Amino acid sequence: MTESCTIYSPVGNITVLSNGSAVTAIDVGSCEPFCEPRSALLVSAARQLCEYFAGERKRFELPLEMHGTDFQMQVWGALLKIPYGATASYGDVAAMISNPRAARAVGNANNRNRIAIIVPCHRVINADGSLGGYGGGEDIKEFLLNLEAKYR
Repeated sequence: MTESCTIYSPVGNITVLSNGSAVTAIDVGSCEPFCEPRSALLVSAARQLCEYFAGERKRFELPLEMHGTDFQMQVWGALLKIPYGATASYGDVAAMISNPRAARAVGNANNRNRIAIIVPCHRVINADGSLGGYGGGEDIKEFLLNLEAKYR
């Protein structure tokens, strides 16, 4: 059973999808109209996202259900270990998963992350300090990094 809710945020509407027991996706910049969360899980997810944007939450406490290859799962697990307000390069993440030559593949795995913000792929930048890509757009990535820097 898929359920969803859409909340307002400083980066546009965000739709949270759930299977009833875990968050399965976050759609940043969603075109869906605002709707109230109905389940306890979606109420919690909406509240935690609002707290994040207010600078009051640095770590999400939500059950997540991620689907991907073993490599993608390793990358997404590593993303969850990058502290709030910090960044890591694609090469750093590759080293974190003991695959130091896989920086480009880390970028591809980031691009497949369906639970943006909560699984913080926005914290991964290029080795030279430039932002690199972001599925929601570079302006959103920059906003999220600046938000975290402000409330670090």
